Amino acid sequence: MSGRLNCTLARATLPALVAGALLILSAPSADAQRVENSTAVFAALDKVTAAVKKVTAKLNETEPFRTLKITPRACYTRAATEPPRTSTFVEIDEIMFDGKEKRIFTGWMFAESPGLNPLFHPVFDVWLTGCTQPQSAPAPSAKGPQAPAPGAAPPPPRPPEERRRRVPR
Repeated sequence: MSGRLNCTLARATLPALVAGALLILSAPSADAQRVENSTAVFAALDKVTAAVKKVTAKLNETEPFRTLKITPRACYTRAATEPPRTSTFVEIDEIMFDGKEKRIFTGWMFAESPGLNPLFHPVFDVWLTGCTQPQSAPAPSAKGPQAPAPGAAPPPPRPPEERRRRVPR
């Protein structure tokens, strides 16, 4: 009798599990809440002079700070109604004594956790403080996602906190 009961329970719960899985998979992703910005704002510390400078750089444009070149590739925030999450994908090069450039940092920085992934350098520290100038969201295309234009740079990888799918409890 217990074998029949287990089989009956399995048949009864299977549709509920499938419906629950479909509900979770159809939930909107974190991408719908992300706001793309056209400018990243950093704080840069010169440890020799103890001076902190605000460095504002437009996406894909290089902004100098002493012997560093800071180039943000993406800068994301959230809507004002969401918990704050500000992140940027940035590349930082250093100009060496012989004039050559050396890449010393490539990765994500997070404004809400400035100590998580800043640039720690013997002479300079650089960390993200915010993003400005939100870009208007493009209208969704009826054709679906478009392929990137030939020769266009690939989009930067998504920040780690947006890779995880949140499951409602």
